[in-house]
Amino acid sequence: MADTYLTLARPSEAIFREKMSKFLAFAHPASTVEEAKAVIAQYQKKYFDARHVCWAYMLGFERTDFQSNDNGEPSGTAGKPILGQINSFGLTDTVIVVVRYFGGIKLGTSGLIAAYRETARLALEEAEIVERKVMKHISFTFPYLSMNDVMRLVKQSNLEILSQQFDNACAMTLAVRADDYDTLTSRLRDIDGVSLL
Repeated sequence: MADTYLTLARPSEAIFREKMSKFLAFAHPASTVEEAKAVIAQYQKKYFDARHVCWAYMLGFERTDFQSNDNGEPSGTAGKPILGQINSFGLTDTVIVVVRYFGGIKLGTSGLIAAYRETARLALEEAEIVERKVMKHISFTFPYLSMNDVMRLVKQSNLEILSQQFDNACAMTLAVRADDYDTLTSRLRDIDGVSLL
């Protein structure tokens, strides 16, 4: 199993016009539902005067946590096409908000789907897409006498120390690539006195 995924490095935006309607797209990285909803709320507040503020997000390495919203547009004409673009770019931990200012000419169902899809696509084309590693955390305790062995393993494996506490009994939390998790826990268990939490 690959332990990497694609997401956005930073927010991006785009504008699309169709038959007098103006569509503004905002794509953001977000790693939790709370972050995604905060982004959505920010644009709902900023563009309170817009006819529709539609959105979609995809979260998690497995890409199983997703939601979309048509915000008053006919069912399936806004949120789903936005989510479809997140999927076609193979992204996760991503939220896209598309704001529509109605221009007086109706676009029809297929016109709406095409406009929302295109606006989301343009925002993603403006984005810097990055590959991230899926990380897991390992927390453990160990006696002070095992400090050298633990630190040698941390250095050899080029691990990120998230927290550490050194006393008679020491504690540490490390970030490790998901693919390396089992190997590392096994190597830690081989060190005298290490106890995984």
